[in-house]
Amino acid sequence: MLLVNLIFIIFFIVRLYSLSISIRNEKKLIRDGAVQYGKKNSILLSILHVLFYFSAIFEANYFFYTWDSFSSLGFIIMLLAYIALFWVISQLKEIWTVKLYILPNHKINTSILFRTIKHPNYFLNILPELIGVVFLCHAWNTLIYLFPLYLLVLCIRIYQEEKVMKPLFNQLN
Repeated sequence: MLLVNLIFIIFFIVRLYSLSISIRNEKKLIRDGAVQYGKKNSILLSILHVLFYFSAIFEANYFFYTWDSFSSLGFIIMLLAYIALFWVISQLKEIWTVKLYILPNHKINTSILFRTIKHPNYFLNILPELIGVVFLCHAWNTLIYLFPLYLLVLCIRIYQEEKVMKPLFNQLN
């Protein structure tokens, strides 16, 4: 149980570090005239993300799960998801945030990552991260009850993002 808690805490601290990057970038984006879209959805996603994490670790401790092959798989999935997170951050640089901001002269990232995978932050980081947390913590109830809700809110976010970015993609053609 101690190892699961320790690994969980380390990943949570890394997630908090990524949040600090987001906050720093958000302040600069606002200074540069960026407009935020989907504010309520961003708040709901943030709440669900934290709730998901804490529900998973609660489950692990409540049921006294210990490290096993599921935990190892969860650790590997989370590690890969966090590598993907920082790859996305390195590609988007100062425009990466956990919120949806569009600058007045917003540029579309056309790197191989974004040309190859639509919404890599969601499909290479967020979803694998949540699955990894489930496996790490054996959080099957969290998977059953919170994951579908998270997916719904994430689908709304993707729809919002597609909608506000469509004119930017049209400018590329």
